[in-house]
Amino acid sequence: MTGTVGQDILLNLGRIDELARLDSPIHRLDARIKVLTTLLFLVFVVSFPKYTVSALFPFFLYPFYLMTAAHVPAGFLLRRLAAVCPLAVLLGIWNPLLDRQTVLSVGFLAVSGGWLSFCSILLRFGLTVGSVLILIATTGLESVCAALEKIKIPRIFVLQILFLYRYLFVLTEEAARMLRARSIRSFDRRGTGLLSFRGMAGSLLLRTFERAERISQAMYCRAFEGRIPTTQTFHINRQDIFFFFFWTAFFAVFRWINPVSIWSRLFEGISG
Repeated sequence: MTGTVGQDILLNLGRIDELARLDSPIHRLDARIKVLTTLLFLVFVVSFPKYTVSALFPFFLYPFYLMTAAHVPAGFLLRRLAAVCPLAVLLGIWNPLLDRQTVLSVGFLAVSGGWLSFCSILLRFGLTVGSVLILIATTGLESVCAALEKIKIPRIFVLQILFLYRYLFVLTEEAARMLRARSIRSFDRRGTGLLSFRGMAGSLLLRTFERAERISQAMYCRAFEGRIPTTQTFHINRQDIFFFFFWTAFFAVFRWINPVSIWSRLFEGISG
């Protein structure tokens, strides 16, 4: 069973590349436009105060539109969000213990600032990570990196992202071979405890350093000068411009207007 773990991981990583090769209106947008729009989306989402919850809901329309228009499976996105969600929970779970001041009352229920900030962290996490995943799934990481370099992001930063993604497959394949070898040499579940994983982690780290050294030497032999050649072409048309300005205006409007709050006030006024 452990022998198939690495294959499953590789298939999951390759699934993003498969989605990036699809054809849809979102896939055909210029990569720079998608990157800039997503960066603006991230800036607007993180700019809200820490107790903001309801004002974040309109921003779910952006990733939802991209997901549906680009035919990205919802299950694919949700599974990857669930895989990294514990990190967001770990970051925010202490807020209810540290911030116990009541900032909101719903009927007889008093909600502390810690719970509001915890919910806000989870919502921001879903919005930001989800939008980045959709960006990569509709553009491809190589195209994203090429677009980042075109908009004057430091090349060293772009190269780090690209190398991390490219050689993640190599690292995963190496880990899969180690797991497969351990499974073959294990009888009656011997050698499958935490101590074996500690030794495997150390061995994997040493193999990673050795592989990185060989890759570095190979790149210097091929006259690598800090620039990765690409065949990616960029062309901005009317659809790209409309996409960028429409969503930028959408983000700006709903950054300052909370429709949920307005609707609740109108409902209270009608019921009153």
